[in-house]
Amino acid sequence: MKIMPNRMDRGFAMHQKEYEEKALQVLRSGWYVLGQEDQGFETEFAAKLGAKHCVGLASGLDALWIAFRVLGIGAGDEVIVQGNTYIASVMGITINGATPVFVEPDEYYNMDAAKIEEKITKRTKAILVTHLYGQASKMDDVTALTKKYGLRLVEDCAQSHLAGFEGKMTGTFGDVGCFSFYPSKNLGAFGEGGAVLVEDDKLAEEFRIFRNYGSEKRYYNKVVGTNSRLDELQAGLLRVRLSHLEEITQERCRIAERYLKEIQNPRLILPRVRPGATSVWHQFVLRCEDREELIAYLNEREIGTIIHYPIPPHLSQAYGYLGHKEGFLPITEQYARQVLSIPMYNGMTEVEQSYVIEALNRF
Repeated sequence: MKIMPNRMDRGFAMHQKEYEEKALQVLRSGWYVLGQEDQGFETEFAAKLGAKHCVGLASGLDALWIAFRVLGIGAGDEVIVQGNTYIASVMGITINGATPVFVEPDEYYNMDAAKIEEKITKRTKAILVTHLYGQASKMDDVTALTKKYGLRLVEDCAQSHLAGFEGKMTGTFGDVGCFSFYPSKNLGAFGEGGAVLVEDDKLAEEFRIFRNYGSEKRYYNKVVGTNSRLDELQAGLLRVRLSHLEEITQERCRIAERYLKEIQNPRLILPRVRPGATSVWHQFVLRCEDREELIAYLNEREIGTIIHYPIPPHLSQAYGYLGHKEGFLPITEQYARQVLSIPMYNGMTEVEQSYVIEALNRF
């Protein structure tokens, strides 16, 4: 039995008729950018998460870098970010000329809130929280620090659609919540897509202007903006998936619950969910000291895996200019050597789940 680490075709097949009908509807409409589908998605997504405004963008990375640009954070400024995040989080900071200041993760793989305050300096302008692997971070401590020091709070919610902390959705705690709708996400499009959630009316308008060449009115440009618009086809297809997002999330939670209950192997460290937080299980990430041996073992049984992520941003070639060396973030680096994502996708059959569980237990 061959099992891929992720399959997007199964999710499509579950609501295939609705997707195909929506695609034809958009194609026949004759309007393909910033139309009714985009407006409808923005309204529905904001309502689903309890936010005032949603602004659709072209990608999750665009959401991040545009967020810091609109907030006025740039050269000479520092932004606190967790060390084990995906490199796009850090790119959102550095594209604007700001400097990332790394903080170690906690046992739940999110930023260790207890280690943030010691990193705050006079140059610190914001904290960027990543809700990694689909689990909400400890937002009470983070928001308390932003209020104490007058810092901006940006959330990277690329993996955490519908995850919450103490009843509040990720993406609604800070100044800006940044989302990706890359196809593999729980709320995935059929191409690129992203969005931001904001509460402030003026800020929302600034995002709308900036994404459209800095234009509030066609051919009248207020600022030097960019072209980052969620196209009508992706917005329409996202509306279909959004209407099933609770169902999609519940299915992933059921798979995760079975993994947590039935995987029993002392060589494997299973993920945990923080009290007060929820996880939507974008990834099911375990740890193993003998990861390469485990990968080879699973490959022999045609069970696919992915490492999220093998090289921490601070050790990547791209950020060599920051001067960080191995040992700078020991917990982050240990996780990078040990983490492994096992198969997790919508439409995964019970037989497939059992095959993965049995293989892991025999390792």
